[in-house]
Amino acid sequence: MLEHRPFATLGRFKNDWLDANYHFSFANYFDPKRTQWGALRVWNDDAIKAGTGFSPHSHADMEIITYVRTGAITHQDSLGNTGRTEAGDVQVMSAGTGITHAELNRETDDTTLFQIWILPKARGAKPSWGAAKFPKGERAGNLVTLASGYEADLANGALPIRQDARLLAATLRPGETVEHALTGPRRAYAVLARGTAEVNGITLAARDGLAIADIDAVRATASADSELLMVEA
Repeated sequence: MLEHRPFATLGRFKNDWLDANYHFSFANYFDPKRTQWGALRVWNDDAIKAGTGFSPHSHADMEIITYVRTGAITHQDSLGNTGRTEAGDVQVMSAGTGITHAELNRETDDTTLFQIWILPKARGAKPSWGAAKFPKGERAGNLVTLASGYEADLANGALPIRQDARLLAATLRPGETVEHALTGPRRAYAVLARGTAEVNGITLAARDGLAIADIDAVRATASADSELLMVEA
């Protein structure tokens, strides 16, 4: 099963500092057909104006992945963590029993990012935060696992999440193809951050989503310089 979700069909919220587009029901946007996909609960496409951001607020029992597309985001939390995550890099916050954090754009230009929330396997774990740089060359023509709950992926440098799930990313030149075998529930959600690509026969434009289920493998071929992200959960 493949369900194409063009960018123009996503939920949307906009104010003077945030332009947010929702692949799944979130805040005041509700679509009963788009509430979650397996353990994947949220995929938000956010643009945050320079000098603004999300002021301190709290979460519990959620794995929150931030993938920065352009610019950078500065994280601060109640555990004392602080860090700046740049374009192409990733941070993971395991909210666990509860954590308060702020995500601020301290840059001189807008920052764009994906917020990806995954339900944990169990509630009540100790909260944590971490970030990692992923050299862009390693993703050229290859799907690289950026965050995962699988030991083999963690041994290869993926950031940990508390769920049997993974976030993968690839950058593709025109004509390049990547393929990923789906295991377990054989379910994934793919988003094209930029470019144009055909994924299992469906053409995705920039910022389109594709819900995937009951398929053995995901195969993507780019027709322009592209960046593909996918959650398997």
